[in-house]
Amino acid sequence: MGRLPTTTGTTGWLRVYRSRPRAALRLVCFPHAGSGASLFHGWAERLPESVELVGVQYPGRQDRSREEPVSRLEVLADEVAAVVPRLFDRPVAFFGHSLGATVAFEVARRLSPRFPTPLAGLVVSARLPPTDRATTRYDFTRDDDLRRYLTRLGDRAGAVLSDPDLWDLLVPPLRGDLLMSQHYRYTPGPPLTCPLTLVAAAADHGCTIDDMRPWTKHTIGPADEHVVPGDHYYVDAPPRELFDVLAGAADRLG
Repeated sequence: MGRLPTTTGTTGWLRVYRSRPRAALRLVCFPHAGSGASLFHGWAERLPESVELVGVQYPGRQDRSREEPVSRLEVLADEVAAVVPRLFDRPVAFFGHSLGATVAFEVARRLSPRFPTPLAGLVVSARLPPTDRATTRYDFTRDDDLRRYLTRLGDRAGAVLSDPDLWDLLVPPLRGDLLMSQHYRYTPGPPLTCPLTLVAAAADHGCTIDDMRPWTKHTIGPADEHVVPGDHYYVDAPPRELFDVLAGAADRLG
């Protein structure tokens, strides 16, 4: 297997911020809309030595900012599925938060052979099942609609709305991700065979653990569920409980 990139200064899809050549499991992490692989920069230190964390870096952000963002989830999943097989010299699990959960799911569906999937496990966080679609009144191709959407997010988006330079830097990948989510349509197919872990945030009223439970229809493997402290963006300051969940999954899968 080829050596994986270890810093955000390296181009390509995959980021390893702390190399663990002897790790029993690779945990491939998919970020939420508008975010990038650096979201996971400090996570490795909070996971056991048996886990090597790999962040997925989408085009159009951070060190890939000069590339055109992808606005079709099917295209993004195809491209990631083409590069992740190099990781499978050991067991691999996926973690995806919000939009990243759907991307991780679609990448998992594309892995070959599909039955059984080579994936050791899938952890989905703060995301409605792929067959459910949240309604939206926004046209994300329009700046005014995007500003209204960001305003609804409150303090998190204040700096972007008030700083033209930040707007120019951060909005193109966010717009692409929001369009990706808006245009996504689930295509029926065989279920996964790997274990599935559901993670919801206690104060995320738009995506409760009850809302997420139909995810279990998309695998014939076992499923478990967890509620962690925080709101929809709890991953920006991840609580200890999340790493307990991930470490527990790693113990079962590695």
